Amino acid sequence: MTTLIVGASGATGRLLVEQLLHKGESVRIIVRSDSNLPEHIKQHSNLSITQANITEMSDSELAQQVTGCTAVASCLGHTLNFKGIYGQPRRLVTGTVRRICGIITDNSPEQTVKYLLMNTTGNKNRNLPEQTSFRHNAVIGLLRLLLPPHVDNEQAADVLRREIGHSHPYIEWAAIRPDGLTNATKVTDYDLHPSPVRDPIFDSGKTSRINVAHFMAELITSDALWQNWKGQMPVIYNAD
Repeated sequence: MTTLIVGASGATGRLLVEQLLHKGESVRIIVRSDSNLPEHIKQHSNLSITQANITEMSDSELAQQVTGCTAVASCLGHTLNFKGIYGQPRRLVTGTVRRICGIITDNSPEQTVKYLLMNTTGNKNRNLPEQTSFRHNAVIGLLRLLLPPHVDNEQAADVLRREIGHSHPYIEWAAIRPDGLTNATKVTDYDLHPSPVRDPIFDSGKTSRINVAHFMAELITSDALWQNWKGQMPVIYNAD
């Protein structure tokens, strides 16, 4: 199987690359620069690297990367500086999800393609009755006004949840929601839930990036696990 990863040079994306290569999977990545990737990863025989700005790739160029993949994983995010937060493109993640899903649909693949989106517990799954407090909703409202990346995360998940839905002929999806991302060097035990069990603003948990990468790699390679979580927005926490 071959997986395309976008956002592969980021803190979580490069861990996902490593997890999949360790499992013997073939991986394609699109990165503006491969300087963040360890040398042993860059030289791996199962890795294909395309250096490009995904927003500047033509549809035909992007289609070349998507065609033949059985899974697509998006670990895209906005750089945490003024330009990354308030500059263009403000809908980087949403636009990429929509473009790639359009290409998959146009390709009409024989096998359904898995689309995994790294998202956030700050985004509710509106397919479920996820209850939040008034003060939580007030803060989220401010984030929508002040931080464009938050809206991008919400809208990207909505493309999958509303436009792709649960009966698309060519695409199945899952949006993974970590809470309070941290760095760690080893995979540890983690818990999975359909919805947050803590308030991500006022009582946030912790999730290591390597645990997120491990879970995403397991979703890609384990059909049984995928059947449990496809069409959902699982929340992942480090186990206490």
